[in-house]
Amino acid sequence: MLRDAIGDLELFIVGLTVSDSVMPKITVILDGPTGLGINECAMISRRLNRRIEERYGEDSVYSLEVTSPGADQPLTDPRQYPRHIGRSLDLKLNDGTEKTGVLTAATAEGVEIEEVIKQKTKKTTLPAAFYSFGDIKEAKVVISFK
Repeated sequence: MLRDAIGDLELFIVGLTVSDSVMPKITVILDGPTGLGINECAMISRRLNRRIEERYGEDSVYSLEVTSPGADQPLTDPRQYPRHIGRSLDLKLNDGTEKTGVLTAATAEGVEIEEVIKQKTKKTTLPAAFYSFGDIKEAKVVISFK
């Protein structure tokens, strides 16, 4: 139903959860190459709501939230990375190391970042290094208010 509600929009599903409660809450998290606007969220919400009512009846009791990932949410799909090229990322790798640097490239296999090392009052930028998605445990965009 969700894929049908998305239709031909260039969006992809990042998350879908349904709570197990008296009044289930359906949470849909979507993203796209250029992000996701409020008008797209509203349109998909209406389409999905219509499909749920057609399938389960108009008397179904549930709440529906269609949203984009928050700025503080980790990147979970390789398709989310390209639009963040030029921004700083915090990577937590499976081996326990952490890397912070500017995202310079994103492919279907992984990402390339120019790691920034801070030493006392000095910052050093290392040459770009490649990290495969299989090696990345978590990646977050660094939010800067400068």
